Amino acid sequence: MTKRQNRMALVAMLVAGAVLAVTLLFQALGSNTNYFYSPTEVAEGKAPIGKSFRLGGLVAVGSFKREDLKSTFNVTDNKHQFTIQYTGILPDLFREGQGIITTGSLQGDIFVATEVLAKHDENYMPPEVADALEKAKGSQK
Repeated sequence: MTKRQNRMALVAMLVAGAVLAVTLLFQALGSNTNYFYSPTEVAEGKAPIGKSFRLGGLVAVGSFKREDLKSTFNVTDNKHQFTIQYTGILPDLFREGQGIITTGSLQGDIFVATEVLAKHDENYMPPEVADALEKAKGSQK
């Protein structure tokens, strides 16, 4: 091989390596993302079944039930409600009527949560929950 052919082969290998690295990076990032869905989007079937995602809204008043460490409650965006099941210790700020975000997956008609996040003060609401509530208000008119 000539010197020019050697350089071309090296450039081709570098380009192929870069393409492979970028492909693997995007594949790894894509499998670790948790997308947010409102109860309305889950009811419309937009949420993935069997995959982890985030579901958020307001804890429906009068829906909270606890049995040992197993908690069951409904989350609403004022249009639809969805039942959440969580086993573990809930955050100190968790209460009915409050905005929360849960991470987990659908199992039938119940969302089984692996993590529950509550807002940290009276003036803050997670942006995803606020957007979902605004969308639900706008579609009720």
